[in-house]
Amino acid sequence: MSEDVYTSKVRIERIRGPLRRAFLPAQEEPVMFGVHSEIAEHYGVKPEDFPPMATTLDYVVAAAGG
Repeated sequence: MSEDVYTSKVRIERIRGPLRRAFLPAQEEPVMFGVHSEIAEHYGVKPEDFPPMATTLDYVVAAAGG
């Protein structure tokens, strides 16, 4: 007996430092991830080095909250 299995096809590109570009199913444009506020501070990222962006953690929390 076989079961149907969903395999997500996601591709992540590291740009530099905390910046990443994610290619997600059903999204025409890639999603950008970075750091902001306390998360940037925790990882020692200077605010002037990278623009504030949502983190992967923000997306996980948003997805779990849905």
